[in-house]
Amino acid sequence: MTSPLRLSNMNKLHQGQPILTSGAPVNQARAAMIMIHGRGATAADILSLANEFDTDKFAYLAPQAANHTWYPYRFLEPIERNEPWLSSALRVIDDLIARVIAAGIPAERLVLLGFSQGACLVLEYAARHPQRYGGIIGLSGGLIGPDNTPRQDAGSLAGTPIFIGCSDIDPHIPLNRVHEAAQALRQLGGVVTERIYSNMDHTINQDEVDVVNNWLSEIAQRAT
Repeated sequence: MTSPLRLSNMNKLHQGQPILTSGAPVNQARAAMIMIHGRGATAADILSLANEFDTDKFAYLAPQAANHTWYPYRFLEPIERNEPWLSSALRVIDDLIARVIAAGIPAERLVLLGFSQGACLVLEYAARHPQRYGGIIGLSGGLIGPDNTPRQDAGSLAGTPIFIGCSDIDPHIPLNRVHEAAQALRQLGGVVTERIYSNMDHTINQDEVDVVNNWLSEIAQRAT
């Protein structure tokens, strides 16, 4: 049996890991993006994507997962099997959002972006913590848990623009789970754009980068 003390330490698994940043300092930025890397990757990997974005008004923040993975098993496994790592990972996003808001950037100018395991984490966070965000971007991901997992998410995304992009043959993300995530987030009041790319590898393509760039430009313009 796991002792309460050991469980408490495990719940802090990802807490205290490095947070990499680029762009404007968060206390001077007009908007922010939290970027979540995939399994086996690093914060530096996902942060390098910010080089593809045109706006200099954003602060980009990328946390590092302990042992390069946010949770140990596939996102399709029962949620409890990925605990306590999953809860610790979600808390990382929670803490970064609090940091951004404390710096004076409202949630309406905050974008959450993730790729692969990071996309699953970002979409799951948005479903569990619905409010009006600047945008939610899930690149090759879906909501966490087995097929047809009953969800009890409450609240409203209040028109938050959401982009979910994925290959139709992604070896890690079943296509039906992309559709399921899009539908669930629509039911929570998100305005979802879903793009399925034919025969694409498990990667990020230029069309997705262009979509993100357009969204960030719109947010930056509203922030002037």
